[in-house]
Amino acid sequence: MENIKNNKFKTSLNCAVRGLQYVIKNERNFRIELIIAIFIVFLSLVFNIKIWEFIIVVFLITWVLVTELMNTVVERVVDILEPRIHPFARLIKDITAGVVLISAIMSILVGLFIFLPYIFNLLNFYF
Repeated sequence: MENIKNNKFKTSLNCAVRGLQYVIKNERNFRIELIIAIFIVFLSLVFNIKIWEFIIVVFLITWVLVTELMNTVVERVVDILEPRIHPFARLIKDITAGVVLISAIMSILVGLFIFLPYIFNLLNFYF
């Protein structure tokens, strides 16, 4: 029984990895957001931000990436269900893109609140 559970878990994990590989390979916006995320984690380490700030940063990075993944899912489903041009198909895609935009803007604003004091301290040190 345990072996069957392990096989199901491995299968599920393989499916998830395959989905992420697809998105990384085929979705330009996801790749851009992933590169920005890596840079922000690097900045977090360089500035040695507080642990609670780092938790917020990681949460926001995850939130933006998840909304981008959901946007991709919705786009693919709309493409399958409504292959011809339909006003609602475009609207659905636009709305989900708006969700990603709002999450990215809010993440940038919160990131500025977290990182600006560290940047100003660094600038004061040098000037």
